Amino acid sequence: MKFVDPGIIYDFPPPGGDFAEYGASICAVSRDLNPQLLYSAYMQGVFPWFSEDDGEPVVWHSTDPRFVLFPAEFHVPKSLSKFLKHCPYTFTMDRCFRTVMEECRKMKRPGQDGTWIGDMMIDAYTKFHEDGFAHSFEAWKDGKLAGGFYGVLMGSVFCGESMFTIEPDSSKSAFAVFMKAFIDCGGIIVDSQSYTDNMARYGARNISRDAFLRIERSALFQPLEKDLKENFESFAGIYGRGE
Repeated sequence: MKFVDPGIIYDFPPPGGDFAEYGASICAVSRDLNPQLLYSAYMQGVFPWFSEDDGEPVVWHSTDPRFVLFPAEFHVPKSLSKFLKHCPYTFTMDRCFRTVMEECRKMKRPGQDGTWIGDMMIDAYTKFHEDGFAHSFEAWKDGKLAGGFYGVLMGSVFCGESMFTIEPDSSKSAFAVFMKAFIDCGGIIVDSQSYTDNMARYGARNISRDAFLRIERSALFQPLEKDLKENFESFAGIYGRGE
């Protein structure tokens, strides 16, 4: 069963319109969250971010500035590079997408009392994953999930959503392996939406919303040059312990 029809894109208005009073990045507010809306949003540089636990409606954002990572500017921090030489983890892609989202929901984050990842979000992104747009990347140790992250891949654009860590440097290692595979596949840009210290360590930086949308408009229609899963597994064999 397919949840997304690529021929249907619902238009999202630019931020600063009818919902400007609620925030400068807000494009729209809805009661529904489904894969077709997600597809439409990511095709226009828009993403959902709201507190389901607090009873908020679905709030759709397009931030300015946009925090992004360009492949040419990616670098692995020295401590992580050293760690990867003796990495204790096995890495997989799309092994347990829903579980990764559920683990991300459990993560305690500085300055946040709760999480934006509720049941509605998990259900919608899991269906989006089943249609091949959302992906998870996992790190394993002794057969147990040690960390990971998930995001959305559209053309040559990867939109990182959330990560979790149980064992030291697990999600960081998985991300470094992902980036090596993404770059080798001809990936154009990683969208991190808003600033985080973690992504800044890899070389991510702010650009204007307009600049981001210009890059995205072409990159969304440029498929990767190689199969990402096959490439990720190849790099996982180099940096991880292997299956």
